[in-house]
Amino acid sequence: MAHTAAAVAALGLTKPNVVEPLQVSFAAIGIEPSDWEGDVLAVAVTEKDVCRSPGSSFENAVLKRLDSQLGGLLSEASAEEDFAGKAGQLVVLRLQGQGFKRLGLIGLGRSAPSTAAACRGLEESFASVAKSARAGSTALALASPGGIHEEFKPDAAAAIASGTVLGLYEDNRYRSESNKVHLKQVDLIGLGYGPEMDHRLELAKHVSSGVIFGKDLVNSPANVLTPVVLAEEASKIASMYSDVFTATILNEERCRELKMGSYLAVAAASANPPRFIHLCYKPSGGNVKRKLAIVGKGVTFDSGGYNIKIGAVCNIELMKWDMGGSAAVFGAAKALGQIKPPGVEVHFIVAACENMISGTGMRPGDIVTASNGKTIEAYNTDAEGRLTLADALVYACKQGVDKIIDLATLTGFCRVALGPSIAGILTPSDELHEEVAAASEVSGEKFWRLPLEESYWETMKSGVADMLNTGAIPQGGVITAALFLKQWMHMDIAGPVWSHKNRSATGFGVSTMVEWVLKNSS
Repeated sequence: MAHTAAAVAALGLTKPNVVEPLQVSFAAIGIEPSDWEGDVLAVAVTEKDVCRSPGSSFENAVLKRLDSQLGGLLSEASAEEDFAGKAGQLVVLRLQGQGFKRLGLIGLGRSAPSTAAACRGLEESFASVAKSARAGSTALALASPGGIHEEFKPDAAAAIASGTVLGLYEDNRYRSESNKVHLKQVDLIGLGYGPEMDHRLELAKHVSSGVIFGKDLVNSPANVLTPVVLAEEASKIASMYSDVFTATILNEERCRELKMGSYLAVAAASANPPRFIHLCYKPSGGNVKRKLAIVGKGVTFDSGGYNIKIGAVCNIELMKWDMGGSAAVFGAAKALGQIKPPGVEVHFIVAACENMISGTGMRPGDIVTASNGKTIEAYNTDAEGRLTLADALVYACKQGVDKIIDLATLTGFCRVALGPSIAGILTPSDELHEEVAAASEVSGEKFWRLPLEESYWETMKSGVADMLNTGAIPQGGVITAALFLKQWMHMDIAGPVWSHKNRSATGFGVSTMVEWVLKNSS
């Protein structure tokens, strides 16, 4: 082994702080914004909403009523601050003698949101207002709520709720000092109310907890989140929701018995042992109509192996996020453990390991054998993700599932092609693509379907094995990676898994996977 057990133990001296989880409640209420009582009332306004003639009040009914209640203070403040309702503009007023202590105006731009997707982005400003005011209770009202179609209002409320929680979230586990989030209650005004709205807000709460769990996993440094620790975190989900979950954790010896040679070849160089993780969700009521599998790449650190990552563009210092696919898998599992959808069985599968360098490690040109008997020439040790996924997908097929989706930070090619906000999806199934497209409409996560060009398979033919693990030419790398894994849907989330702006994980993939499972449940 490259490192001694003592050295590995020394790396683990960093221990994350125990941080109190966010506990924010959301409610949709049917009152006038001016009648609300609490710490901060925020009103989202368009450029049209704040239009007024010189010397007169606002034409918009909500703003006109608030301005009258405040004795014209709102008109004065918007004029002094040159607030025109433009996207990103923000004004916050401190008040006395009112039911609310602060009033914030959030600019939406030229038009109010008309769909749930259009509401995304509003919550970032809303969370900023609540956080800076150290508010315990807040409300968000739309000055022109009629712009949102009735059918979209529950999803719009859910988008605002989940986005607000994620906007408030900070990963303070590795900081010696941190700011406490005081917010406990958020009321949504003007979007309607009732059982359907309450249901969507409850779902949003569960999904948000799953996204935060996924973000925490990706943010965790590799000296803390080893494959063994990732397996322990997954097992906690099964223990927490034992009425619907079971966990199976396979050690290296058991994986060897199952002939997972492709996966174990990647793990061979590391002193941290691999763990193959399988969580199975079964609804307590039985009556399963569909069986799904969600498979995630779980490389907790990727050095690139002997084809080591060199140069700034490779971001080796960020390669803890190469297990972002597994974070999406287990974040979705945690959310679904709370939601408990009926009629669907879901298998969450991750082959966790590190891709390191040592005398026991896989070399370029080695031939490995996957658990289905296929031989693979390791043309490039930095194309390790598909080697781990190969055995994970074979295992998933053996569970008798109807549909499989895998998520992986698989290629830099996809990040270059689609940028930091969009994931690539590749599948031969139009039906599966349509399902995920519908799920992403609700989740707000962006995907783009890329072609599976069969002729590119020629570049992956080996002269000595069944196939290469990467194309012999660099062009079309994201497609050849997917061709290696083509009999299902592959999601390459290398771009959106990490926010370089915030220097933090995004939790990408959790929400869409939850929505996909819900659409497949009865």
